[in-house]
Amino acid sequence: MYKVLCKDGMAKRARLETVHGTVETPVFMNVGTIGAIKGAVSTRDLEEIHTQIMLCNTYHLHVRPGDDVVYDMGGIRKFAVWDKPVLTDSGGFQVFSLAGLRKIKEEGVYFNSHIDGHRIFMGPEESMRIQSHLASTIAMAFDECPPHPATRKYMQDSVDRTTRWLERCQKEMKRLNSLEETLNPNQLLFGIDQGGTFQDIRIEHAKRISEMDLDGYALGGLAVGETHEEMYDVIEKTMDYLPQDKPTYLMGVGTPQNILESVERGVDFFDCVYPARNGRHGHAYTNHGKMNLFNARYERDDRPLDEDCGCPVCRRYSRAYIRHLLKAKEMLGLRCMVTHNLWFYNHLMEEIREAIEKGCFQEYKKKKLESMEELK
Repeated sequence: MYKVLCKDGMAKRARLETVHGTVETPVFMNVGTIGAIKGAVSTRDLEEIHTQIMLCNTYHLHVRPGDDVVYDMGGIRKFAVWDKPVLTDSGGFQVFSLAGLRKIKEEGVYFNSHIDGHRIFMGPEESMRIQSHLASTIAMAFDECPPHPATRKYMQDSVDRTTRWLERCQKEMKRLNSLEETLNPNQLLFGIDQGGTFQDIRIEHAKRISEMDLDGYALGGLAVGETHEEMYDVIEKTMDYLPQDKPTYLMGVGTPQNILESVERGVDFFDCVYPARNGRHGHAYTNHGKMNLFNARYERDDRPLDEDCGCPVCRRYSRAYIRHLLKAKEMLGLRCMVTHNLWFYNHLMEEIREAIEKGCFQEYKKKKLESMEELK
């Protein structure tokens, strides 16, 4: 059950009760593509840095180790030793990211595995079955994430097909949840609004899928090449046409600045590879901006990554030491950076929730954005 606790303008402070636990929103979902966070961060670490929900990738887990293996091991939560909610994407983003290895047809998408090249077919029913095997808390509907830019005709055809796929997903999810052998018969289904930057297509699609009374709704196909201003405009124009009594999820976004702007427009859920990926490349998110640890100025710097941070890394290690580990290609360096960055994102969401509760989100956002420019 989803409940809006309070609002500050369009910004929502809400709570989603699931069979696997409660999610306080706005929330950032830590991305564990194959059931683990890249950078040797364990699920025990995730608990320590206040992670509420983990996101896993349907396509990648289907390819390796195989969703049948995960099913036999009791589902992704038991497999990864994680007792909180998990959201699985549908494999639809791979329709976009593996453009050179796939063919889209009405029945679904034909892939060549990025690992060994073997042929894979995934349609709405297959995606739902894989996600049911994974036994995630929230399953995402199978869709196409269209490229940017795309012609109006391509976009409309793609969105119409995504709608037909969503109808098939909903029907198959209902069937799967009724089976005795299903690991999570309470699996939730989120639909995905598409349409690129064509606002009228976005709005009409939002209206159509809202009629289907799904458990939640996502905005997909953003952060794929359009400007930040275009993305914010799409979010602002589309949110009015999605149900206000259901959670909303902006897929694959983004920077702390993106999150603050999108919360202001009513978004609940976020995910992005940035904190982990940038951390592995030596970039630390701090309350004063993004820091490049490979910069020579940090070679003898005995301060923590962020003097205002309470994460396990900043309580123990210096910038100089972490820089040394990164330069030496020591795994501990990656672990420190990813842990810190995920803590930063999780703590950012805690601050956002508190600011909305106090009715001072606009003031908080302004100060936060100003402070994160200080290192530049």
